[in-house]
Amino acid sequence: MRHRTAPLVHTFEELLTPGEVAARFRVDAKTVTRWANTGKLTTIRTPGGHRRYRKSEIDALLL
Repeated sequence: MRHRTAPLVHTFEELLTPGEVAARFRVDAKTVTRWANTGKLTTIRTPGGHRRYRKSEIDALLL
């Protein structure tokens, strides 16, 4: 007997580039990268290896 699995449901969050995050904080993009390297920001890596940041996390930090 084969087991059925529920279909995968993907939730898509809005992601920001380092430049977009930098503009929101009014800092250089290298500063955003430094924050990510020290663990102050959570990063998501694209299949191409580029960093992206969750908009919801950035918005929460700005409040």
